[in-house]
Amino acid sequence: MSDDTHVKLLIIGSGPAGYTAAVYGARAMLNPMLIQGMQPGGQLTITTEVENWPGETEIQGPDLMVKMESHARAMGAEVVTDIVTKLDLGRRPFTAECDSGARITADAVILATGAQARWLGLPSEERFKGFGVSACATCDGFFYRGREVLVVGGGNTAVEEALFLTKFASKVTLVHRRDSLRAEKILQNRLFKNPKVEIVWDHELAEVTGTENPLGVSGAVLTSVKDGGTRRIAVDGVFIAIGHAPSSELVKDQLDLHSGGYVKVEAGSTRTSIPGVFAAGDLTDHIYRQAVTSAGMGCMAALDAEAWLAERDEAGEPDPAGAELPEQAPAG
Repeated sequence: MSDDTHVKLLIIGSGPAGYTAAVYGARAMLNPMLIQGMQPGGQLTITTEVENWPGETEIQGPDLMVKMESHARAMGAEVVTDIVTKLDLGRRPFTAECDSGARITADAVILATGAQARWLGLPSEERFKGFGVSACATCDGFFYRGREVLVVGGGNTAVEEALFLTKFASKVTLVHRRDSLRAEKILQNRLFKNPKVEIVWDHELAEVTGTENPLGVSGAVLTSVKDGGTRRIAVDGVFIAIGHAPSSELVKDQLDLHSGGYVKVEAGSTRTSIPGVFAAGDLTDHIYRQAVTSAGMGCMAALDAEAWLAERDEAGEPDPAGAELPEQAPAG
């Protein structure tokens, strides 16, 4: 890729949404360019077994993403290993500046930068990620049938994860640093009534313990926020459920956002508040956060972009280079 490149369709992000958008964009002869970003493959690259991807009884998360990338390349998409550091959506063509120094202009943009689970920042948490430490119960809960697990958090995310895990685990311990939950009352009531759940109030997760060969979780160390005392519990898995942060830094002052930073799209579409800019996957989705739903939205984004570009071509009045767009008023 040269330092200055123009493309018809630019896709930013390389998870299921981004790669699917690239496949559909290439099939539509839009010659898309996909910039992989800081974590090529997205969150699935830190997941081990995936058993809920249609057509694959079981596949490793990184292997699935390698397949998706290969598919996108085979269809004709240009996949670039780089990071977009600045994105100007205020005028057309849209402009992306990359960490490598490359500058890309595009007639249409699909944002698929995803969302990242919030972590505690513990060294032991990092060590066991994907090997007993997870941030997605619906992704990994199935692997803990008949086992004991720990959930950290006190909001809706934590309670929903804990309730979901009771379908598989023999016991679910919820650890919260306060003496009451922040989750909705109806969720709290369900949690309190579930015989598989034990709540440890006023404690924080201090350390995840486990084995090194093979790498795996065997327990956790909890610290009291009141007196600093510690207690150890035996668990087979630890789920960090303190929320997700959408990766919307590039567009936070340019597009309408909602629910703490997720990009807002029109109902039933992937259109954002700026014509020609589309968003898909976890960047827009604070409810489902599944690989298959992200892929579906990637398909939608490519089809939406194709239709929008076709309408402009038919009108025969493309925006002149550098044409300023109406000022947007993002909603936080």
